[in-house]
Amino acid sequence: MGGTNMQLIIEESYKKMSETATKLIVGKMLNDRRVNLSITAGNSPKKIYEALAPLVKNKSYLSNVHYYSFDEVPLKNEVVGMTEGLLREQFLTPAGIPESHVHFVSPANYQSYDEEIEAVGGLDAMLIGIGADGHFCGNMPGSTKFENFTYQVTVAPKYPWYKSLVNDLGERTPDSFVTMGPASIMRVKHLILIANGKHKAAIIKKALEGPVDPNIPSSILKLHPNLTVILDQEAASQLS
Repeated sequence: MGGTNMQLIIEESYKKMSETATKLIVGKMLNDRRVNLSITAGNSPKKIYEALAPLVKNKSYLSNVHYYSFDEVPLKNEVVGMTEGLLREQFLTPAGIPESHVHFVSPANYQSYDEEIEAVGGLDAMLIGIGADGHFCGNMPGSTKFENFTYQVTVAPKYPWYKSLVNDLGERTPDSFVTMGPASIMRVKHLILIANGKHKAAIIKKALEGPVDPNIPSSILKLHPNLTVILDQEAASQLS
């Protein structure tokens, strides 16, 4: 199943899954050089950040860690984008991360973002989730090309995800958003993919066991040379 370099960890519960992921991330941080981590917002990492924030806060020996976002949905008439707002709320503010160690992709800098990351040694690890439609980061069904580095996506009715985005954001829906592309993600040294819940089981099976298909963008991830997938039993329930 998946690529030869994929490690699959199935835990009995969301709590245990989160504990395992937290230990893995802390292990990445403990280094005597600069560590560049990209982190996700959303529901799946909530318990990870609850555990991680107090472990990280005011720890001078973790001042080597820098944090990077991997997508941004700017919101109309709001100063802070959706991803930045969630990352600050869920982790960066509770963990007391200094602004000098926080780096956000945005419509203003997306064209140079990959170069900026490469200039500081690349991303050591990325914590990502998977959408029930198979998206990862802002790589959505219908608008993803596997050869893309960080790119801008037009919000248009022709895409299958358009209606749900407009339903979620209403008048705040932007004309476009930015995301690190599959080619950018393949450069990350270690990918940590997390998923929990029965509602993720079908897409996990397709992504990990099905063909690589741009309509299921996350199916490309199994080709990454160093991928760790951490699931709870419900999310893993349809795997062979």
